[in-house]
Amino acid sequence: METTYPTPPPLPVTSLSNVRTWSALCHASALLGVFIHFPGHIIPPLIVWLAKRHDSPEIDAHGKEALNFQISMLIYNAVALVFCLILVGFVFLAILWVLNAVFVIIAAIQASDGKFYRYPMTIRFIQ
Repeated sequence: METTYPTPPPLPVTSLSNVRTWSALCHASALLGVFIHFPGHIIPPLIVWLAKRHDSPEIDAHGKEALNFQISMLIYNAVALVFCLILVGFVFLAILWVLNAVFVIIAAIQASDGKFYRYPMTIRFIQ
């Protein structure tokens, strides 16, 4: 006598495109800092990461990477502000703002393609 067991229902799995979208949003949300400088670079990636980090390990990794980069950039901007007293800091600030925008765009594109992007010049605060 052969006994067949019913197949269990499939486990809920986050769709691949949804994970990629939230991963890209972790990075791209930092571009709000163009409009609201200080909190705009850090607060939106922090909100996205805190809301979605338990949904997928990929979103968690992208959120940590985005936050680490934005915190590092905040520190670099603070140092550049001190150097503004000798006028060299203005050049550093301009370079940092351009690099921030370029690296965030590159990271968002890589995340939407399903790849993990490691920002250069990043201090790893959040492990």
